[in-house]
Amino acid sequence: MSFTSIVKDELSKLEVDEMIKISELSGIIHSSAVIDDGIIITTENNSVARRIFSLIKDIYDVHPKITVRKGYNYNKKMMYILEIKSKMDLILSSLGIDKEEPEDFILADDELSRAYLRGVFLMNGSINDPKTSRYHLEFNLNNEKYSYYLNNLLNDYNLNSKVLHRDNNYMVYIKEAEKIGDFLRMVGASKAVLYYEDIRIYRDHKNMTNRLNNCEQANVDRIIETSNNQIKDIELIKDNDLFELLDEKERIACEYRVKYPDASLLELSEIITIETGNKITKSGLYHRFNKIKKFAQKIRTKGNS
Repeated sequence: MSFTSIVKDELSKLEVDEMIKISELSGIIHSSAVIDDGIIITTENNSVARRIFSLIKDIYDVHPKITVRKGYNYNKKMMYILEIKSKMDLILSSLGIDKEEPEDFILADDELSRAYLRGVFLMNGSINDPKTSRYHLEFNLNNEKYSYYLNNLLNDYNLNSKVLHRDNNYMVYIKEAEKIGDFLRMVGASKAVLYYEDIRIYRDHKNMTNRLNNCEQANVDRIIETSNNQIKDIELIKDNDLFELLDEKERIACEYRVKYPDASLLELSEIITIETGNKITKSGLYHRFNKIKKFAQKIRTKGNS
């Protein structure tokens, strides 16, 4: 079962009061139903189909006709088609679906707005399993005006959603992991939130560990490169019989660099301090090697002239 199906299965089992049911059913029908001489709702999810059937039966004492058939998509999933022919005017009016946007009473408070969004997600939403390489939640819709309405509604909750026009449809999507977790929480998918956040925290921790490891490796690479360049300078000075021109402190730095080629400047300064009894800081050692480097550069310049 996909993560989307798991989330929808959980949402389809929520126990809510009648006014909440009305807002949720409004989101379901408003975002996906075909309305002509009947109200036709089609879904691939049997839990969602049962949810819709129960909502309509509980609120209006109407039993929708249910037809099950194989879909025409490539994986031939079962399609559940619910058809309502009685009390249509009452249903559409009480669900605030006389206009392109829902009536104000459907979204009268925060709880009703969340229920409406839950209904839209049940019919049009999908969400990637957080174990995959990217975080993604989307709603696929076929109406431009309604897509931007939904986008604005989501962003009333600071979810940073965006709209993308794709072929003849519109995708309202959320990419940020934290915002997707917020959406699951606000529509009532408590179990899914726990799973989602556990995986997200694990992935974030793993990514942080990888970044730290990469940073550490980069530091090691820089230390080795610096040490190799310093040893090359030292060897150049010795090959030209000019080593004695360095002062005593610089010669000591050279000897310890050759002796401890893998040590960082900080480590090397501590080693020299311990073994010679003369304190030298990392900064002081840096300045000594800087003088050695400049001396080696003069030798190279002279040799090229």
